[in-house]
Amino acid sequence: QVQLVESGGASVQAGGSLRLSCAVSGDTASINRMVWFRQAPGKEREWVACIGTASGSTYYDESVKGRFTISKDNAENTLYYLQMNMLKPEDTAMYYCAAKRPGGSCSQRSAMNYWGKGTLVTISS
Repeated sequence: QVQLVESGGASVQAGGSLRLSCAVSGDTASINRMVWFRQAPGKEREWVACIGTASGSTYYDESVKGRFTISKDNAENTLYYLQMNMLKPEDTAMYYCAAKRPGGSCSQRSAMNYWGKGTLVTISS
């Protein structure tokens, strides 16, 4: 089992920045991708970014490319970040950290094996 805890959500003005964190514990060796999703009010949960736990390779949805950066903090793969810059009102959402074992695409909700409870980001214009 893997446990995920997000933090860092807040209310900021458009154009500002936030850094979300995801603390990972448990059987971290079983996962190969850490992923961020978000869900805006009244909308489906959508993929934002993912990172390979061993390779460090990163992938982004087009809507955040160039503004968001996913990273990991340590060789133990227990802390991950989502740096969000140039925030827009449409970035307002609950942000979820997810973890995936090998198999499936990191952009697919159904491929995720573990989920955190989310952290709320609100961007005002």
